[in-house]
Amino acid sequence: MPFLAPVVTSIGGILTGASAFLSSGTILAGVARLGLGIAAQYAVGALIGTPSAPSQVTHLQAQYGENLPRTVVLGKRGLAGHFIYRNAYETGNRRVQDVYVLSHFRINGVTRVRYEGAWKTLGGVEDPERGFRVQDIDAEIWIKVYTGALDQAADPNLIEESNPPGRWTAAHRLAGLAYAVVTQQLDREKLPNPWDAFFEVEGVCYDWRQDDSVGGDGDQRWSDPATWGPSYNPVIQAYNLERGFYLGDQLIVGKGIAASRLPLANWTLAANIADEAMVSGPRYTSSYIASAGQGITHANNMEPILAACAGSWYNGPAGEYPIAGANQAVVATITDADLLVDEDERISLKRTRSELVNTIAGTYYDPTTFYEPLPLATRTDADAFAADRERLAASIGYEAVTDPAVGDRLNDIALRASRYQGNAEICLRPKFLGLKVGQWIRWQSDKADGFDKSFQILRRRLGPLGPKACRAVYLTLQEVGEGIFDPTAYQTLPPDSVVPGAPDYQSELVNYHLDPIIMQTATGSQRAALRASWNAIEDITIDRVEFQYRPVDQPDAVMGETATADQTVAQLTAGVISSSDYEARYRLQSKPPRTIPWTDWVQITTLDARLVGADFYPIDLGQLAQDVKDFQAWTGNAVRDVREQLQAVSTNSAGNFLVGFSDKQELRRELRSTTDGAVALFTEEIITATGPGSALALKIEALEATVNDPATGVVASSTAVSLLSTTVSAQAGTIAANASAIIALQTTVGDVSAGSTFRMGTDYTPAAGWSSRIGIEARVTSGSTFRSSGWYVEATATAARIVVDTDQFVVVAGGVVTALFDAGTAFIANARIRNLTAVNIVTKSLDANVVLQNGTVITSLIAGNAITDWDNQAFFLSTGANGPSFVTRATITVNNTGAIPVLVFARMNSVYTAGGGSSSATVNMRLVRTVGGVDTVLRSVTYNSNSGVYEPVFLDAAAPVGTFTYRIDTNHTPAGGAGITIDCSVTANWWKK
Repeated sequence: MPFLAPVVTSIGGILTGASAFLSSGTILAGVARLGLGIAAQYAVGALIGTPSAPSQVTHLQAQYGENLPRTVVLGKRGLAGHFIYRNAYETGNRRVQDVYVLSHFRINGVTRVRYEGAWKTLGGVEDPERGFRVQDIDAEIWIKVYTGALDQAADPNLIEESNPPGRWTAAHRLAGLAYAVVTQQLDREKLPNPWDAFFEVEGVCYDWRQDDSVGGDGDQRWSDPATWGPSYNPVIQAYNLERGFYLGDQLIVGKGIAASRLPLANWTLAANIADEAMVSGPRYTSSYIASAGQGITHANNMEPILAACAGSWYNGPAGEYPIAGANQAVVATITDADLLVDEDERISLKRTRSELVNTIAGTYYDPTTFYEPLPLATRTDADAFAADRERLAASIGYEAVTDPAVGDRLNDIALRASRYQGNAEICLRPKFLGLKVGQWIRWQSDKADGFDKSFQILRRRLGPLGPKACRAVYLTLQEVGEGIFDPTAYQTLPPDSVVPGAPDYQSELVNYHLDPIIMQTATGSQRAALRASWNAIEDITIDRVEFQYRPVDQPDAVMGETATADQTVAQLTAGVISSSDYEARYRLQSKPPRTIPWTDWVQITTLDARLVGADFYPIDLGQLAQDVKDFQAWTGNAVRDVREQLQAVSTNSAGNFLVGFSDKQELRRELRSTTDGAVALFTEEIITATGPGSALALKIEALEATVNDPATGVVASSTAVSLLSTTVSAQAGTIAANASAIIALQTTVGDVSAGSTFRMGTDYTPAAGWSSRIGIEARVTSGSTFRSSGWYVEATATAARIVVDTDQFVVVAGGVVTALFDAGTAFIANARIRNLTAVNIVTKSLDANVVLQNGTVITSLIAGNAITDWDNQAFFLSTGANGPSFVTRATITVNNTGAIPVLVFARMNSVYTAGGGSSSATVNMRLVRTVGGVDTVLRSVTYNSNSGVYEPVFLDAAAPVGTFTYRIDTNHTPAGGAGITIDCSVTANWWKK
């Protein structure tokens, strides 16, 4: 567990501004009698008043009524509970159900119960309605425990058996409360009266040392009390009280302080000291029932728990935390020369008689007597008793101690501490400004006949600025020593130097990293960027962090960014392009200002950020695709639409087509010729109609020819249609108008058809607004598939566009193809482009005089020195047999800093001389990548030629980061015969661009 290893850990930085147990009110009331009084403002008892919390003995009897204090069980305690419900049922009401609230927060469970003066366990087979039975008794008593989950349901047996029905309902969930349902069978001999319930309850606490999300080791989480476990560690219990026990967002018991005020390093040290194994068990343990209610304060709960670990409390700028009872390192040594001579001082090496103690008694709560208070063994210091010549006694009650060994240890600490009698009030020079309350110092003095003693700082204040001194340090001291506490394996840091050195200001970021990243938007668009990250800045004088970055090959193009002191991440985005070398540096800015230099430049290569459709197109491509489908449906269905409208007009016997029109005029002509399976038909329909606020004019012409081939059974038809229509309506102040024109041809043979359509439409409605569109389409359909070319023109009140939908689009000028768009690729003979944004550019040649990069003419883009590495080999083959084994011909080394895909260019020049009837040879060439001694064949190609040049290009799209090698291997297979010679050379190079 990271929090527990190593055992010998450092606590020197933790004991800062702390109050000490050995002189605080947590040891006993009337603490002055022991001479242990730490400064009043640092003593826990004095901080928050006189204890007014009810004694733990109040929980030994059942509680009744309303408005009782809320309680939370810490550790393991015995209690009678809060009796809230009794129900009797069955014959003679001999079956009795009692309900006891055990805690107002989750518990781990009930470990045992008291019956007739003895502890009894719960066990046997669990009854789904009544829980577990009390073991080893004659009476029948069942106990069902609800541990206090927020989502726990109401007890179904209480609902079912409530007498009369409805006394206990599904709404009685007691959400978040731990309670027990006691079901008992009254019996004249075995149980004449209901059981006087008493439970031993084990609570739960959050232990951050078992939470791997904050550096511990385990699954506990503060946000989920279901993951918490039992803890008898007083420091763990104090931490939970500080943060507070909540039901949802309601604070039940505790202070409710923010976690940021509770530094885990300090709390961890104190918790580990408390857990340290002694002969009798852990050094410090505690169990306590914390309360909240009228007259009960947070301090009333904290005081007995801190007393159980000989603990004291620090509350200051560094946060709030306890100091478990353990020896501390001496952090500074002072002499009389360090005292300001003009300031008052008080030194006493002896206590008054009323402050001396040589005998201590105490009490604790014993589980074997059902948590009744019992006396601890009386401790007497024989040497002190002889020196005092009379018994000077005090008694301490430990409300949170249930282990007598822990109580005895606490009494020993208090008794030993009382014999360290020295105390003083002094004023030191400003060089001791670094001393803090709670630290131990050593004083070597010639005063009071000379002494060399250790003291704890009880109180510290700074003097004013004035003529005598600049911020003198006033201290109140109490003598201490290593004899007070039992030895511990945990060690404090080496002591601080006597004279504090120069201030340690932060001059650089801790754990600083500069990484290339890719920022991606919701549309998938990518941008290259740099990400700087660092640990939180602890120097409160740092105000901001200033960054500078620039392209490596453009040192004057410096860009800047600023981060505030509370940030731990900064993203450098402006002016950053992908797959390029940049360098960055930073410096800290302080307030008040001080000189902090820039760091050295750090070089880094940005990642390959890819552009997507949204980077090129100012429209939604998905919506455009849908619009094209709509255009195709509107234009392609023209013949069907005309036929359906003609059918509607022809069958308008009931006037359904012209409903709402009061005057209707119609002119119809039709010619029809039929021979066997051949039909020729001409139809013309003209309609005009008017009505209140409506006018319509319609003209339809249709030519159809159909032949049913009796030999094949195939039906063939050709159709030519035209339609002109206009409508206007004005109803209730709303005007709508449209006009439509269709000329369409369609020829069908079997399940294959060809169609040509020209369709126009103009429309206006208040809801859709103005629109005008034209569609021209040619289509061939076979079965369920079709191919089409279409030209669609559309205009609305807010936008206009032309859409061309075809497989291949050709632009010809003077018989010469000047532009071709084919299969998603545009081919343009000549183009002049003022601004170009592109993802990848592939070219054979570029004019460096006109190609600019960031305003500078590119001179190295295609120069010979752009080749990062190259190799070649010439070889001569003269063989009468095949050469099946691969031979390495070229090797190149690659330093790929950004996992960029690598292009390897190879060139093979061969001169072949035939012999023995052979006319050609086959050469196999392969590219092999070698990383860490492991070969990977990336691609193999075959070259068949008698003579000539072969230039394959190899792309390694999965090229890794780092330095590795490529090699070109070849083998050859002559076609046959003897006397074959091949004069070859192979060249390979890697193009860094």
